[in-house]
Amino acid sequence: MARTCGMLEAIHTAAAAASTVAAVPNSTELKMELQSLMNQILDGEDHSLEITVEVLKILTALEELKKKSSDSLKVIDDNAIVPDEFKCPISRELMADPVVLATGQTYDRAFILRWLNDGHRTCPQTRQVLSHTILTPNHLVREMISHWCEKHGVEVPRLISDVEDNVVGDADRDYLNSLLEKMYSSLSDQKKAAKELRLLTKRMPSFRALFALKSGTMETRSNAAAALFSLSTLDSNKILIGKSGALKALIDLLEEGHLLVMKDAASAIFNLCIVPDNKARAVHDGAVRVILKKIMENVLVDELLAILAMLASHQKAVEETRELGAVSCLLSIIRRGTSERNKEYCAAILHTVCLNDRTTWREFKDEENGNHTLSKLAVNGNSRARRKAKGILERLINTSSVSCKKLTCMFSYQASFGPI
Repeated sequence: MARTCGMLEAIHTAAAAASTVAAVPNSTELKMELQSLMNQILDGEDHSLEITVEVLKILTALEELKKKSSDSLKVIDDNAIVPDEFKCPISRELMADPVVLATGQTYDRAFILRWLNDGHRTCPQTRQVLSHTILTPNHLVREMISHWCEKHGVEVPRLISDVEDNVVGDADRDYLNSLLEKMYSSLSDQKKAAKELRLLTKRMPSFRALFALKSGTMETRSNAAAALFSLSTLDSNKILIGKSGALKALIDLLEEGHLLVMKDAASAIFNLCIVPDNKARAVHDGAVRVILKKIMENVLVDELLAILAMLASHQKAVEETRELGAVSCLLSIIRRGTSERNKEYCAAILHTVCLNDRTTWREFKDEENGNHTLSKLAVNGNSRARRKAKGILERLINTSSVSCKKLTCMFSYQASFGPI
């Protein structure tokens, strides 16, 4: 008896509280919360008095909203009956954000996401098992709803901005893998897969998270690296991929040293680091150390020098380049190498290091005293390499720390080949 009286008192309190709430949520939000509470009751998770009170509060609030809505619609066209195709099959209300499920059925985003987040992997209408949980905006239905609302004087349902598609399941991963596999198929399949991947990563934060590359077989990770390389050609994707954490995973793939995947990983890193924020991320994630290690092992030297030249504008990259002994390695590549492009990259990196780190000048001076490496490059290299080499020599010549022997050597090259 006491329990019954307590329950009645709580119910009255809840009803009173509901009637005095200053900011009442809209009916969509209330129904979503009600559905969640009812699922808990039906699943046997909670039979407490508190959940019963919450249900009653929501029902009371919904009744108040219904009454207000009825009063406000008295001036609306009497024929304003919402067409069934504009109603969400779950809520039976006018859809605010219609989206298409894998089965082709259209639902209001908020309600189908609640269904999916509750663990369901079937279509509520057809009961078909979903091949994936990707939601595609139904712009046509949304536009038709807007026109209908305007015609009948009905307020267009507002979008719920804090609803986020964060459902990622095994089916989504399988779908992603199928797209990645097509990246190694025929050219037409590659184009279709790349287009679909670009759309998905642009539209779905949860799908971008699948590109973390931290799990899966080497073949899957290789496919993912190839896909990221393709996706990173678009400027809009560069930022999205960088924020997803994929750069660290790509750097890890470089370090692991599987030739199957290293080239795609390096190409993707190069594309991504065109964006300054991604350049900083790559340096922070250890790219300089990994790249220099591979260069010193004579692995993918062409590709990795291009990335290092891009990263060298970052101050932390300059410091790491010196600390890891890169100056002597890069000078050696210039002295012994045959690739003009690689010499250019080395000169560009060394020029930045020379301008920003005085402690490296001794190495440059010793190299010139012994091999005249930079002086020769200043004459025989391509236009950019010559410019960078001359810049380093000018810096060394203009400092009092350079020996008389070195100055004589440098000026002899200037006299023979023109002013530096």
